[in-house]
Amino acid sequence: QVQLVESGGGLVQPGGSLRLSCAASGSISSINIMGWSRQAPGKERELVARLISGATDYAASVKGRFTFSRDNAKNTMYLQMNSLKPEDTAVYYCNVRGYTRSSNFFDTWGQGTQVTVSS
Repeated sequence: QVQLVESGGGLVQPGGSLRLSCAASGSISSINIMGWSRQAPGKERELVARLISGATDYAASVKGRFTFSRDNAKNTMYLQMNSLKPEDTAVYYCNVRGYTRSSNFFDTWGQGTQVTVSS
């Protein structure tokens, strides 16, 4: 079983920065896709950034402000968020898809962390 634990959310003023972390644990053999999504109140969940086939994609609304990274040694991925805007306010979720050592496919989401951008 694969589990993801997120941290790093909080309240920040417009123009500020936050870094989200997502630590993975469990019997992971390979990862196909990993990324971050967010869901604002009353809106659908949207993809923010993802790493697939060695390339990182970003939503147009965050490109140039957010940076996805990973630390393989720690089984952790990060989302560095700079120049935050009020419209970035949402619950942020990490997501990993891949295969376990038992060759079972998994598609796991973190518990979500609240990011609020407000003065």
